[in-house]
Amino acid sequence: MKGGKEMTKVVVSNGNIDVALRKFKAKVAKSGVPSELKKRKFYKKPGVVKREQIEEARKNAHKKHR
Repeated sequence: MKGGKEMTKVVVSNGNIDVALRKFKAKVAKSGVPSELKKRKFYKKPGVVKREQIEEARKNAHKKHR
């Protein structure tokens, strides 16, 4: 979502708001907005981010080679 707004449209058919709300929540979750907000809640120094990425890569490599 860099640099712009992304619009999500959901059509309510037959007045069924529950289905439309469920579809909307699924589309928002799929777009990655909640995880992006969680990630940007606090500022992390570039060195900390890099260390976390290295540790994550190490964990994934360990899982892959089990």
